[in-house]
Amino acid sequence: MKEPKSFSSRLARFWKLLGPGLVTGASDDDPSGIATYSQAGAAFGLSTLWTSILAFPLMAAIQQMCARIGLVTQQGLTGTLKKHYPRPILYLMLLFSFPAIVMNIGADIAGMGAVGNLLFPSISSLFFSVFFTVLLLGLIIYLPYRKIASVLKYLCIVMLVYFVVPFLYHQDFGKIIQSTLIPHIEFTKEFMAILVGILGTTISPYLFFWQASVEVEEMKHKKSHLMVNKRIIHEMEQDVDFGMGFSGFVMYFIILTTGTVLYQSGIHQIDTVEQAAMALKPLAGDLAYLLFAVGVIGTGLIAIPVLSGALSYIFTETFGWEQGLDKKFHEAKGFYTIIAISLLLGLSLNYIGISPIQALIYTAILYGITAPVLIGIILHISNNPVIMGSLVNGRMTNLLGFMALIIMSVAAIALLYLEWGS
Repeated sequence: MKEPKSFSSRLARFWKLLGPGLVTGASDDDPSGIATYSQAGAAFGLSTLWTSILAFPLMAAIQQMCARIGLVTQQGLTGTLKKHYPRPILYLMLLFSFPAIVMNIGADIAGMGAVGNLLFPSISSLFFSVFFTVLLLGLIIYLPYRKIASVLKYLCIVMLVYFVVPFLYHQDFGKIIQSTLIPHIEFTKEFMAILVGILGTTISPYLFFWQASVEVEEMKHKKSHLMVNKRIIHEMEQDVDFGMGFSGFVMYFIILTTGTVLYQSGIHQIDTVEQAAMALKPLAGDLAYLLFAVGVIGTGLIAIPVLSGALSYIFTETFGWEQGLDKKFHEAKGFYTIIAISLLLGLSLNYIGISPIQALIYTAILYGITAPVLIGIILHISNNPVIMGSLVNGRMTNLLGFMALIIMSVAAIALLYLEWGS
């Protein structure tokens, strides 16, 4: 008779199971996400809390589709697009993805640098930006994939700080429950922009490409990589569900923090990421400010390798170059060169006067407008038995996928109409 496993052994097994899904979920709450959620809370209080409940099943469904595409085809989303779809679609996707991802990287680097300067005022924020860029570039190039995956995974623990911050401040739990369960929508340009921004930064196109490609990387390191069976699919779904759930909780608590601390104190406009951290200091105490600042740096360290890696996978699969974080630099020079170029271009945005917070929010809005097209393509691939065999979408996955497509499309059209049609 087998002895029941201890809680610690079950926890260790579950932690081992977590991988691409957790890292993807954590990178979703990068400084771009933090800026967007903070602005949502500061401008509209708790009015957007409900979006985290809506976003979770949609995020999970889309990321599961992308992961399954990677597992079944053993190539990334770009490779699948290249093989089965007209080239103009591939090049159009590349055209939209490149500026949005580079802008996202640059804004994340700027946000990390600014918060570093807040923690150590005697050191310039530009120095911190350069330091983080060089540090990340060195780690990505010289560490093998397993080490990178492990480091990113443990960095996710940093994000637990956001679960603590709201409890350092008095909360109206009745108002919180109401705002969580009852959707509130204002048909104004400002509210629709922040709504599209929230959806764009939670259901981000770069995550689609990263998820599919990194699942291929993971399978290369598993003995069972020759055959994708139900157990592997089930483990992937658990990983993605946990990662997206984790991401949704962080999003929820950031809106909750800024929606109470900043909004109730009359601070309704945040122009920089560091302002979000600074604004909390006199209102919720030094600890809340410190935790928020550390969280920005931690999430940036997770997200920037994912952003640059996703962009490099897109380029290398498009042009048929060697790729993979498990390869050394001399084995995949093009892959690592794209990563280096994206980081350096992102860093250069610090020197040409682009406001990080505006770059972050515009990036989220751009993601929100382009995501519906990619979601439609992902749904088409996931339901194509020629590509997916017997592992096509189930009914519930399709339902959630089409809901994501409709909601993202309606929000984007409403924003465009309010911006230029009225």
